[in-house]
Amino acid sequence: MASAAPASSVEEVLPSPLTSASEPPPIFDGTTRLYIEYNCPFAQRTWIARNYKGLQDKIKIVAINLTDRPAWYKEKVYPGNKVPSLEHNNQVKGESLDLVKYIDSNFEGPSLLPEDPAKQQFAEELLAYSDAFNKALFSFIVSKEDVSEEAVAPLDKIEGALGKFKDGPFFLGQFSLVDTAYVPFIERFQILFPNTNNYDITKGRPNLQKFIEEVNKIDAYTQTKQDPQFILELTKKQLGIA
Repeated sequence: MASAAPASSVEEVLPSPLTSASEPPPIFDGTTRLYIEYNCPFAQRTWIARNYKGLQDKIKIVAINLTDRPAWYKEKVYPGNKVPSLEHNNQVKGESLDLVKYIDSNFEGPSLLPEDPAKQQFAEELLAYSDAFNKALFSFIVSKEDVSEEAVAPLDKIEGALGKFKDGPFFLGQFSLVDTAYVPFIERFQILFPNTNNYDITKGRPNLQKFIEEVNKIDAYTQTKQDPQFILELTKKQLGIA
């Protein structure tokens, strides 16, 4: 069965990021808060999930400036001192993949995981692979080496994964939590590779090309995108690339 259509998009005024000079929100006052940084791909995963389920009124965004992060965030909110984190029911949880699952399981809205057991198993395999996928491609970008088959093997694996189910252009056919896990990084690789390695990640990969085209029609995702040039310069700086 196809998943329900995503909740209608809500035009949202996003708050300014909080810095070391900012006062904390009234923590544990019963409000559910998602702490993110707008430019962080890990946080973007949970932001997309929240938007897709139509939870803009149920889960409040709190933006943190990680380069000037407030001391109270580690002391009072999340000892891990990273984003994303979710304040819900007087507890704070972290780790982006865990949070996507938590948001899907504990809040109303369209399901981000199909009922088909085969798709659920494939979802777990893809989520388990996501860290290795990201690490391999970021390492290749940093190396600035010429493109080899071995270097882009992770992209070929993703191309194959996107062709496993034929009932839609996404990893499990219909949009799911697997797409929320991968799209923030695929977005960055599509921006970075032409600049650092003179390489188009979609060339010869029609499934990946279609995935990018279709995911950019989903408001829940496009509402989280930042300016590509900004992402390029920021990520190069973070990776130590001139």
